[in-house]
Amino acid sequence: MKQESRAIESNQEGVHPDVAAAVARYWHSEFQKPVAEHSLAAFREIDALLTNNSKPLILDSCCGVGESTAHLAARYPDALVVGVDKSAHRLGKHVAHRRPEQQGEYALVRADLNDFWRLAVTAQWPVQRHFLLYPNPWPKKKHLGRRWHGAPVFPALVQLGGELEMRSNWPIYLREFALALACLQIPAKVKELAQDIEPMTPFERKYQASGQPLWQLSATLQTPSLLSQSRRAALQEVASDGGNVLELPA
Repeated sequence: MKQESRAIESNQEGVHPDVAAAVARYWHSEFQKPVAEHSLAAFREIDALLTNNSKPLILDSCCGVGESTAHLAARYPDALVVGVDKSAHRLGKHVAHRRPEQQGEYALVRADLNDFWRLAVTAQWPVQRHFLLYPNPWPKKKHLGRRWHGAPVFPALVQLGGELEMRSNWPIYLREFALALACLQIPAKVKELAQDIEPMTPFERKYQASGQPLWQLSATLQTPSLLSQSRRAALQEVASDGGNVLELPA
């Protein structure tokens, strides 16, 4: 039976006009939100694993039921894959989403990523790869601040480093994220995924079954540096007009 999933609807037609301003606002300011106890406990659990583990570290943020975490552990058997989600209910469903044939080492923890990412940056975790698969798009125009690239925690996300891979069924989200990275002099590529890719998450499977186009952003998060205000304004203008920020001369 075909699973139907509605495409994202938004009152925002293109890239939000305030992306570049949000990046600048938070880049040089300290995010002072107190760390929740459960987030600190999750961080300490993984930090202890890393102390005696020389494997490369892969983060699977917003992992939901952890199907993608198990998938990534099988794809990268020489790595430690850590899946993080804020919902204990979703994580509690993981057993039903693990395939018996999948191997590899991984761990699932419940934490607020606003806390977990900051703690990981402070601890200088050696993140090799970072996956953000189908984060909540918050498609209403007024909710830019709830998208990762428009939030106070965005600097920590970038400072984690590693090879970033994001997926979404709303291309505007990824184009905005690419703009945010460009403001920090980090190039990113956005492309449409093949229709026959093997789904890694329940959402991806549902969107795929409904015939929705799926999109991917890839970037190497290294040596971020905030561009001047004039350069950020130029990037914002290009992106808002539907252009590719990678095509703007340095």
